Amino acid sequence: MAPLTPYTYIQCPCSDASTVGRQADGESPASPEDDDLDDRTFDPRAPRANYSLYPLEYLNYCEDCQQLRCPRCVAEEIVTYYCPNCLFEVPSSNLKSEGNRCTRSCFQCPICIGPLSVTSIETQPDPNLLAAPDGTPAPHSGPYILTCSYCNWSSAEIGIKFDKSNSIHAQLAKLNNGGETRLTAKEHRERRKEAKHGGLATAAAAAIASNGRDDEDLDVETQFANLKGFYQSQLADSTAGSSGLSSLADLGFSSPTSLSRIMSLYTGGNAHDRRAKSRVGTMREALSSDEGLQIASLDESAAINHLHSSVYDDTISTEQSTNQPPHLGEVHLHGSSRFASSLRPVPYLLRTKRSKRCPICRHIISKPEAKVATTRFRIKLVASAYIPTIAIRPLNIPVSPSSDKNTLPALQPSQFILTFQNPRFEAINVTLAVPAKTPGRFASKVTVLCPQFEIDANTDVWDEALKDSDKTKVRRKGPGGGGAGEDGTHQAEAGKIWERGRNWVSIVVEVVPASLRLDLLEATAKLSIAGGGDAEKEKVDTSPLKEDEDVLEIPMFVRVEWEVEAGGDEVGTAPGRDKEGGKEKRELAYWCVLGLGRVSQA
Repeated sequence: MAPLTPYTYIQCPCSDASTVGRQADGESPASPEDDDLDDRTFDPRAPRANYSLYPLEYLNYCEDCQQLRCPRCVAEEIVTYYCPNCLFEVPSSNLKSEGNRCTRSCFQCPICIGPLSVTSIETQPDPNLLAAPDGTPAPHSGPYILTCSYCNWSSAEIGIKFDKSNSIHAQLAKLNNGGETRLTAKEHRERRKEAKHGGLATAAAAAIASNGRDDEDLDVETQFANLKGFYQSQLADSTAGSSGLSSLADLGFSSPTSLSRIMSLYTGGNAHDRRAKSRVGTMREALSSDEGLQIASLDESAAINHLHSSVYDDTISTEQSTNQPPHLGEVHLHGSSRFASSLRPVPYLLRTKRSKRCPICRHIISKPEAKVATTRFRIKLVASAYIPTIAIRPLNIPVSPSSDKNTLPALQPSQFILTFQNPRFEAINVTLAVPAKTPGRFASKVTVLCPQFEIDANTDVWDEALKDSDKTKVRRKGPGGGGAGEDGTHQAEAGKIWERGRNWVSIVVEVVPASLRLDLLEATAKLSIAGGGDAEKEKVDTSPLKEDEDVLEIPMFVRVEWEVEAGGDEVGTAPGRDKEGGKEKRELAYWCVLGLGRVSQA
């Protein structure tokens, strides 16, 4: 069994619906009138707790609401879009036209998603360039390919080569797999015009000019352009009396329509015009590839034969197929990506920098710099700058011969040291509350020896050196510290702290882990029933041990109180600052979970 490192998780108040409702009404989430918040014990094993517990590094703090904020309860706003490879910022106006991918020369390998680099294919250099007077080597000339340094994949495997080393995205959009040049919709229209006017006398021009071109392969972009032009001409050719299509042509697809015009689509014209009813107008469908007709190729015999003659590495996985962006040069949409030969370089997906706002008061709690090349933040209100940090370490854990040294022995008291470090410039009062027994079917006993204490302000280190040592630090002896035993060792005492420093305090928590034996659990329930307990309440679960049920987790309620200058900032007043006006009392209460380790099952 792997050892478990002690940890501390903090509950965000957004998981409590009643707490969020009080915040929206402007009330304090930890008001003295609300007794349910203090009386209700937080259960770290509840299914809902999995979505409300976070390490301290993941939490932010809202100064207006004076509450913690987790990544799930903040409102995010996009600051800028950028490419993670070239770090160029992309304006938001270009996203609709160019998509959410980089349009420069930034590509990922379709096999391993590694970065692709532009490499020149070695060709015979020009002798005249080698005879340069300055002795510079001959520059590489095309063609160029994209290569992956991780899996050695290259675009030459799919027959794609480039003439220039820059503007790779624009060149790739004009090439199909195999190296064939893709005709755009504009080029298709120009060729049709030239063919109709007799400008082309080739067999290809005759095929383009023919009306029966149902077998012509169209890519996605060309087919959509042909269909759009065909239906626009159908709407324009419709007369006012033939059908209700004229109302559609006048209104447009994005305009709101009235009830009479909608009904005209089904009644065949104006309801008060009998002549209009007698004339029925029809809109025909596309009949040729000129009009956008693309017959689906459902014959997959060639793909089946290819599968029979290929190996496993020749086919692609589901993840590789998902990462492929839509390709405008694709001809057939049915089974187009099944083999590695159909994969294309993947343009880098754009990333975003986002600011975070409090969902209650809309106060900004995190805002990064707009510059892409920097990782600095203009505003970043992290929770570690407002609430004390809790560290756990074992003090006295007995070792049982029948148990592992990395586990906690059952039914034997173990002691842990909790160290609270104050990040504020003011002294804080900390009050702790833990249940006498942990929730769950295996209830362990918990005792906090010093549940209430004060932590000094986070002053400068040199201020501590200038003060008297007996007033600034108490370590294991002296006022407020634990006493010494008969053998001279330090002993933990109830109501006294263990250690004290400049801005930190350590206390002792004593735990008696429960036994994980199911027979003892059932026997304890029977004794309780025999002593007059309710049989329904004492009914226990005797199912086998669940996953991570042997982990000892202690819910602890923490209340922090401090005083700040009236009208001052929330972080506090630094030492030496002029104090004006009275002081204002602030408090913050939250639940946290202490993970101490695994209990021995012996």
